[in-house]
Amino acid sequence: MDVTILFAVFITGLVLGIPVAVTLGAASLAYIIAAGLPPVVMPQKIYAGMDVFVLLSIPGFILAGNLMNRGGITERIIRFANSLVGWVRGGLGLTNIAASMLFGGITGTAVADAASIGGVMIPGMKKAGYPADFSAAVTAASSTVGPIIPPSVPMIIVGALSGISVGQMFLAGAIPGILMGLAMMVTCYIISRRKGFPRQEWQGFSEVGRSFAGAIWALAMTFLIIYGLLSGLATPTETAVIASVYAFFVGAFIYRELPLRAVPGIVIDSAISAAGILALVGFANVFGWILVSERIPQAIAAGVLSLTENKYMVILIINLLLLFVGMFMETIAALIILFVPLLSLATAVGIEPLHFATFAVLNLMIGLTTPPVGVCLFVCAGIARLPLAPVVRAILPFLLTNILVLLAVSYIPALATWLPSLLID
Repeated sequence: MDVTILFAVFITGLVLGIPVAVTLGAASLAYIIAAGLPPVVMPQKIYAGMDVFVLLSIPGFILAGNLMNRGGITERIIRFANSLVGWVRGGLGLTNIAASMLFGGITGTAVADAASIGGVMIPGMKKAGYPADFSAAVTAASSTVGPIIPPSVPMIIVGALSGISVGQMFLAGAIPGILMGLAMMVTCYIISRRKGFPRQEWQGFSEVGRSFAGAIWALAMTFLIIYGLLSGLATPTETAVIASVYAFFVGAFIYRELPLRAVPGIVIDSAISAAGILALVGFANVFGWILVSERIPQAIAAGVLSLTENKYMVILIINLLLLFVGMFMETIAALIILFVPLLSLATAVGIEPLHFATFAVLNLMIGLTTPPVGVCLFVCAGIARLPLAPVVRAILPFLLTNILVLLAVSYIPALATWLPSLLID
C-alpha cells in the first residue's frame, strides 16, 4: 500500500508537469508519512545523497563552461568547425554537429550545448536558407553528444553511484561520442543532398589555420581535463577547479571578451544551475532508498531473469526500458533511480559495469531529444520559434541514427572499454 502511494504521487506529478525534483520529493514524503517513518529520515537521506566528494566537480565544470561560453568560445569553435566542413553540401548542419562535438568537451551538459550553439547556429542556418525545423532538429540531436564526450555531468553522477572511476567513465564515452557525431554528420549530409540544402565556398587552408589559432585555447581545455585525470595529478573535483581558473584566465586575458564585472553574475548563475542538479540528486536519493528498502530492484532483476538469462536479450530489455523512461524523466533522476538496480541485473548476466554504464548514459542522452519531455527539443524549438511537432518530425532520422550507434555500443563492449583499458591500468 505504501509503495502504491509512492508511485501514485510520482506519476501524478509527472503527468501534471511538476518539476521532477519536486515530484520525487513529494512522492518520497508521502511514502514516509504513510509508512509511519520519522520525518527526519527525509533530510538525512537528502544530505547523504549530496554528500559525495566527486559531486563537487559538477559546479566546477558548469562554471568553467559558462565562463568559456561568455568569454567567446562558442563563436570561435563554430568558426573553426565551419572552416573544416562548411564547404560540403549542408555545411552549416555539419558545422553545427562538429561544433557540438568540440563544445561538448567543455560544458559536459546537453542543455548548455543546445542553448549556446543553438542561439548562434539556428538563426544563422535559417538566414542561409535552411528550414527552421531542420535547423532546430540538427541542433537538438547533436547536443546529446556533449555529455558523452568528456567531461560529462551524467558520468560523474554514475561514478558517484557505482564507484566506477570517473576517469574511466570519461574515456569510455570518447569513442561512442565520436561515433554519434560522425553518424549524425552522414545523416545530415544525406538529407542535405536529397533536399538540396546550400553549401558555402571553400575558404582555404589559411582560414582553417586562423580559425584553429583562435579556438586552440578553448580546445585545449578538454586536453587539460583529460590529462589531469589520466596523470593522477588531480581528482575530478580538483580538475574542475583548475578548468574554471583556466577558463577565467583565457576569457578575461587572452580572448579579452570576459569583462570582470560579469564574473559575479556568471558565478551566481552557475551556482543556481549546480544547486538544481544537486537538489535533484538529493531528492532522487530518498526515492532510490525507498525503492531499495522495498526490494523493488531485486523484483525487477528477478522478473527479467525469469523471462531470460541471455545476456544479449537482457541488453535489449534494458535499452528498451531506458529509452521508454528517457521519454518521460529527466536524465539525472532516471540514473539515480534506475542505475543501481539495472547494474545488478547487468552484472548478473555477465555485462561489465563500465560497459553497462556507458550505454546506459548514452541511452538516456537520446531521451533528451524524444517527446514528451525532451528538454533539448523544447530549447531548440523555442530558439527557432516553432511548435514542437515539426521539430519532432525533423529529428526522427537523427534519432534513428543515434539508436543504431546505441545498439553498436551495447553489443560491442570494446567500443566503450578499449580506450580505458589502454590508457588506465
